[in-house]
Amino acid sequence: MSGWTPQHRHVVAASFLGWALDAFDYFLLVFVLTDIARDFNVPREHVALATMLTLAARPVGAFLFGRAADRYGRRRVLMLDVLLYSILGFSSGFAPTLTVLLVLRTLFGVAMGGEWGVGASLTMESVPPHSRGFVSGLLQAGYPAGYLLASILYGLLFTHIGWRGMFMVGALPALLVLYIRRHVPESPGWQPRVSSGGDTVNVLRRHWKLGLYAVVLMAAFNFYSHGTQDAYPTFLKDQHHLSPQHVSVIAVIYNIGAMLGGIFFGSLSERIGRRRAITIAALLTLPIIPLWALAGSPLWLAVGAFGIQFLVQGAWGVIPAHLNEMSPAEARGTFPGFVYQLGNLLASVNLPLQLALAGQLDGGIGAAMATVTAVVAVVIAVAVRFGPEARGGTLKAF
Repeated sequence: MSGWTPQHRHVVAASFLGWALDAFDYFLLVFVLTDIARDFNVPREHVALATMLTLAARPVGAFLFGRAADRYGRRRVLMLDVLLYSILGFSSGFAPTLTVLLVLRTLFGVAMGGEWGVGASLTMESVPPHSRGFVSGLLQAGYPAGYLLASILYGLLFTHIGWRGMFMVGALPALLVLYIRRHVPESPGWQPRVSSGGDTVNVLRRHWKLGLYAVVLMAAFNFYSHGTQDAYPTFLKDQHHLSPQHVSVIAVIYNIGAMLGGIFFGSLSERIGRRRAITIAALLTLPIIPLWALAGSPLWLAVGAFGIQFLVQGAWGVIPAHLNEMSPAEARGTFPGFVYQLGNLLASVNLPLQLALAGQLDGGIGAAMATVTAVVAVVIAVAVRFGPEARGGTLKAF
């Protein structure tokens, strides 16, 4: 990492950890969905609404925190965001009813929606341009890293602390605020602005065609990731009757694949271009789907899951750099995170959709996941070819 200063390393570490711990709090729910349903005596589809509401609320957070980051700075807004999602994740463990849990997970979604855009803009504006591809993959690898942490916690502690205890562990990310305050400088691409958030709205209005394209692309990307992640622990437990320990081991394996894929394809995009790297990863997903979703043994399911997540998160590893490079300079704190989370809003129906589809298909959850993933992989490969690419451009706030 030539040309890097200690400040560069601190910024990347903070943004990586911010996204990883955010994802950690989110993915705790997918491991205990069935257990929560049993405790509240409701169908699992009712609990799955929590993931839909979390994803649906994320655009609100992306817009509010993004506007604040464009006006007040990336660093202080990132600290506020991390503190909020930690408190809300912790509070989920005390929910007395499913309704309260759904409200808390919706509010958590607002905070979760703010982290990615603010952290990505802080990072991409701070690191040297030649490092963006690698850092993009590393930053996005924070998401499966959070999933990995959740899977380890589930395997080691779930039988001792239950689903409520797992959420209470979600308070730990708040410690990251202390690290950011002490070590992370403000983005060199941001300067204090006197203007109001209305300017951000005007920027987004002027670039509505780019914004619409980015939202559609990110909707496909979010179906791609959540379509391969959210139902998988339930698939392993309910359809293959694996123990929590076996589910945890497989989750660890496929999240290692996800982290490696993000870094590999993010770095590759620096050499062959963002769009080409995404296209390769998306199309290579197709031949792996049967092994991942339809295999009969835990061994082959683990192999297939490793391959799928290597490619899915490989394509995702390009996105932080790609969205920030195509973003209007005046709204970089808002645009990447906002279009990403609007795409998430459209894809928020993924888990309820897959569980409903599972009841209609002979192959159950596996067949539902395979169908959704195959469709969106093709959509991504086609859509990305018609979009812009600004690899290596200068990133300044205005």
